[in-house]
Amino acid sequence: MPQGFDFTLQRRTLLQGFLGAGAVYASPVLWAQSKAPAAADARLVVLFLRGAYDGLSALVPHGDANYYRLRSSIAIPKPDGSEQSAIKLDNMFGLHPAMAALLPLWQQGVLTALPCAGSPDPTRSHFDAQHHWEIGVPGKSGSGDGWMNALAAQRAAAAASASGPGKALAVGVGEANPLILAGSAPVQLVPKGQAATRQGALGDARTRDAVMKLYSGQDKLSEAFRAGAESRMQTAQTLSADMADTGMAAQEMQAANNGAGNSKGLLLDAQHLATLMRQDRRLRLGFLSAGGWDTHANQGGVTGALAQNLGNLAATLVQLRKDFSQPNDMVVVCSEFGRTSAENGTRGTDHGHGNALWLMGNQVQGGRAHGRWEGLANGNLHEGRDLPVHHDFRAVLAQVLRHSQGVGTAELDRLFPGYAWDAQLDGLMRS
Repeated sequence: MPQGFDFTLQRRTLLQGFLGAGAVYASPVLWAQSKAPAAADARLVVLFLRGAYDGLSALVPHGDANYYRLRSSIAIPKPDGSEQSAIKLDNMFGLHPAMAALLPLWQQGVLTALPCAGSPDPTRSHFDAQHHWEIGVPGKSGSGDGWMNALAAQRAAAAASASGPGKALAVGVGEANPLILAGSAPVQLVPKGQAATRQGALGDARTRDAVMKLYSGQDKLSEAFRAGAESRMQTAQTLSADMADTGMAAQEMQAANNGAGNSKGLLLDAQHLATLMRQDRRLRLGFLSAGGWDTHANQGGVTGALAQNLGNLAATLVQLRKDFSQPNDMVVVCSEFGRTSAENGTRGTDHGHGNALWLMGNQVQGGRAHGRWEGLANGNLHEGRDLPVHHDFRAVLAQVLRHSQGVGTAELDRLFPGYAWDAQLDGLMRS
């Protein structure tokens, strides 16, 4: 092997190159740590909005006069009962009207939001901020495993007798290899959209037989390839059968004909994620994401590009609630940072700092916003322009993981090195 050759990286690149964006397996390294008892049926889904979505348009602070002062052309009007105004949640906050489908979930007490959460690192770089979120260490620029992969390793150790080594407990839909799922634990990865139902080159019997013979040995590379190939084919078969049963193929075709964007694709990805996690109960952790949230110009208000994305996000969350509504299921919606409190000269918003983070599940104390909110007066803004981060995103996740997954203090420290328990959030989850 040549000096400096990164065998792990080359192996992953080789496998991904052949399998496309299909399932990829790595050899598991199981942890053997003491931990609090985990909820046996707990499922966690993380939905990441890449590009920094504008939380001030989703969770509208209609009770703050400064909101309207700072956003003369893109602010969502105060609630007046019409479809052209915010939907009142309380005397301070409202929903964007495109997210009206979420109001019943809010009223049922299974949906909440924290208006000022995020990473304490001040970077305004998408790449850096997403890196920090995905490895769970703000400010760290070096390599690291994703925190969901590390959590999968913990869950695998807890359920080893039921799942056996080498079985994936986490699934990612829509991205080839998200950093949040990177690490030593096996992970099932599924392509975005209709590609998830295709077997790729493995669908050709002659090609499949030839490659299987090539990787028929007992070495780690052959074992990893065979595991990945089997997973890819099984995934395609599962999703194809489900689409045939539900008519999803026709729906997707119609969406494609109408020029479906990223957020419409997100709904289909959510359906695929739910199908896979329903068919294989070992899959307890799910990840999906969507881009298209970077709104520097013409982001719109009640209507426009952002409104369309928020509407599709709401539809996706409604779908996820239907599929993940067991007592310990949790859905987290987050983004790498927020956007400026004031609109810019092109009727958009620039990279900011704090942002609204959403939680959905039976265990959340929903129906009201949580965390500190000090308003949009200039003296309360981060660097005089952005929402501050009053609550570290890792402290929010720690509450979720402790209550729904039974993750103990020592393991939280390993998942999120350097984070601190935030007692201000102790009322976020039901006891």
